[in-house]
Amino acid sequence: MRRFGAALVAAALMLGACNPGGHDPVPPAPSEGPFLKGSGVLRVLASSELSDLQPVLADVRKATGVEVRLTPTGTLDGVENVVSGNAAKSYDAIWFASNRYLQLHPGAGDKIGTATKVATSPVVLGLRKSVAEQLGWNAHRPTWSEIAVAAGEHKFTYGMTNPASSNSGFSALVGVAAALSGTGAALTAEQIAPLTPRLRAFFAGQNLTAGSSGWLADAFVKSLAQNSDRLVDGLVNYESVILSLNATGKLPEPLTVVYPADGVVTADYPLTLLSGVSEQTKTNYAAVADYLRRPSVQQQIMTQTWRRPAVAGVKLAEQFGPKDGALPELPFPGKLEAANALIGAFGDDLRKPARTIYVLDLSGSMKGDRIQGLKNALVGLTGADTSLSGQFSRFNGREQVVLVPFSTKPGQVRRFDVPEANFQPTLDQIKSYAGGLVANGDTAIYDALFVAYDQAAALAKEDPDRFTSIVLLTDGELTAGAKLSDFQARLPQLPKVPVFTILFGEGNVAEMQQIADLTGGKTFDARTGSLPAAFKEIRGYQ
Repeated sequence: MRRFGAALVAAALMLGACNPGGHDPVPPAPSEGPFLKGSGVLRVLASSELSDLQPVLADVRKATGVEVRLTPTGTLDGVENVVSGNAAKSYDAIWFASNRYLQLHPGAGDKIGTATKVATSPVVLGLRKSVAEQLGWNAHRPTWSEIAVAAGEHKFTYGMTNPASSNSGFSALVGVAAALSGTGAALTAEQIAPLTPRLRAFFAGQNLTAGSSGWLADAFVKSLAQNSDRLVDGLVNYESVILSLNATGKLPEPLTVVYPADGVVTADYPLTLLSGVSEQTKTNYAAVADYLRRPSVQQQIMTQTWRRPAVAGVKLAEQFGPKDGALPELPFPGKLEAANALIGAFGDDLRKPARTIYVLDLSGSMKGDRIQGLKNALVGLTGADTSLSGQFSRFNGREQVVLVPFSTKPGQVRRFDVPEANFQPTLDQIKSYAGGLVANGDTAIYDALFVAYDQAAALAKEDPDRFTSIVLLTDGELTAGAKLSDFQARLPQLPKVPVFTILFGEGNVAEMQQIADLTGGKTFDARTGSLPAAFKEIRGYQ
């Protein structure tokens, strides 16, 4: 959940806010009282998945006179903005899936004010109905320990977001670790190492990763439709995402929601005022919060987004569970060092390791600031970026990093194998390589992509159990070698590896989007932001 797609989502939200359209909001029920009023704009830094509340926010403006303008952000970027004080310079409020990680940071309490919980959604396991029945989990609620053992024995596979990028993945990681510790108390940093073998077993079942809950759900649906070799049996995600997928009717078979017997970690979506805002902003916030908490609106949010109401008295739809027993809340880490150690351990020790192949344009048009931006982006991933998001987006232990430079033709391929421990020397080698990059020549995009796919195929024969992805950076039009049509013709014979393309410079936007779509990847826009930021975004999908 970093800045992925931020510009596009923000534009859509702003358009919706400026042109509300839709039906007029239902007049308030006598029991709910009149709408509170405000004026102007409430600027909100928000989790990206809240874009699905656009129809509700359009009604907020009609009812209260306040336009709620959302700017999407990722978990770590959002927290960093708040803690540094930068958020207060551009926003009036934040609206994350949860404030629990934020509140672990020293000084965070001074940066935020009133918080209003708007909806809830636990992070659970959704499995294809046939798989759930085969495991007996349609009738029996397994513990996280049972789920981890079954995943380690390859009895099912699943997709989950990266905990360093997305709250749903982080919540899942916290929940599994807390449940496996068996203490009933908040996890400490010292407890992580002893849990590593059991956590590794759980993550051995992960066959799909992503940087956001929405993209993960879309990729899951595509894998089912294509019956691809990346087919997965289910998702570890918000209950709301799983129920929304069932409601679309697009799945070959519905997902059975598995509610672990020992508990979950729940997102509560607190709309939170930042400190130091004006009296008008406080008035606007109060009007918006009052509207969103009304029972009629809570019912609307539940119906439209499948998130649970945050207020009592709103009857849950029959699709919500569990039907028997309670849904305990597992403890969240009580100290920042424990939470950060858990995220770090996931990347270096717990997850299935990654194989990342970077196809890097070194043509003449990259001279100057552009080649320097590329160098900075690669160097940042070696640990030089000490920001909060930078700490967790560096190359991980056990990761294979393959660099394919190109200009008039593909250059020499360089492969770096980051060890499980003491990986700084290898990261320093990557840093040194980045510092020596020189731009010159033409642009042979597809010749270089073919080399990357050849590398992916050869390395997969040696070690198939990795998440493999290709990142394509080019700032210009194709001027040499194979064409898009050649790539399309050869694609059925290539390994099923997603290509994440970066929109940069004068590159052909339509072609970059087409490459991403054809391969199951995604585009990232670095035309208005920094190249290092785009590289960090992509890390959530690798």
